[in-house]
This record gives sequence, C-alpha cells and structure tokens, in this order.
Amino acid sequence: MKKILVINGPNLNFLGIREKNIYGNEDYDHLVKMIEDAAKERGVSVECFQSNHEGAIIDRIQQAYFDGTEGIVINPGAYTHYSYAIHDALASVTTIPKCEIHISDITAREEFRKVSVTAPACDHQIYGKGLNGYIEAMDFVLGKEVS
Repeated sequence: MKKILVINGPNLNFLGIREKNIYGNEDYDHLVKMIEDAAKERGVSVECFQSNHEGAIIDRIQQAYFDGTEGIVINPGAYTHYSYAIHDALASVTTIPKCEIHISDITAREEFRKVSVTAPACDHQIYGKGLNGYIEAMDFVLGKEVS
C-alpha cells in the first residue's frame, strides 16, 4: 500500500477559527477526515502531521526519507514565504514526489504571500482550490492526472 504524508504548517490547526472569510468554516479535524477518507478511497495510507514549529516540520520531512513515504503533500503555511530550511529539507528528498498546497489563492493576496521559497523544491503547486486542493495534491503525488 502506498504511503502519503500530509504536512501542515503553522496555524493550520486553527482552521475554522482564523480568517473564515479566507480559509472557510471547516475545522482541522474536518480536513484530516476528508484526507483520510480520500486516502481510503484510493487504497493508500496517509499520515497527517501538523506543527507550528519549523524544526519539527524539517524533522518529519527527513524522517519521510527513511520510513517508506511515497508522496508528500505540504502546506507550509507562513513558512512558504521565508523558510529556506524547509526548502532545503524538501529538496533533499529527491526520490519522493512533493506537492505544495495552499487553501487560498496566494497570488491574489498580500505581496509577501505571492512568493513561495518552498515551491521550487516541490514538483507541483496547487492554490486557491480550498480544502479540495489537498485531494488534488494527493492525486498528483500518486501520479494521477490533475488539472
């Protein structure tokens, strides 16, 4: 069974609480259940990992190299815009397909959000598709055709 890792960075645990006009009303537990249900439908195992700490995210990416992870979906949160350390960790796991996901359309928001330093270390980026973008990102790392 293929193994996918979904990493969520800072403040994603506050879905349904923070800026509902941008991120929606559904909470983090809803997102995790949605991801788990999609994984079950696809016959893959999934681990959802969330941390507000940069080092913990880096540690989990590095662990993925050794634990049989076959695809990484990552929403680095605000780290997207300045964490070269997360970029380097993603770039170091070259054998694992990686897709960066953002719930909102980062290109239509504040100037600082338009730049992703982590996307160049990933194979694909999805943004502005709400929580459903996670499912599209899962399909991408599984090698399925996505729009």
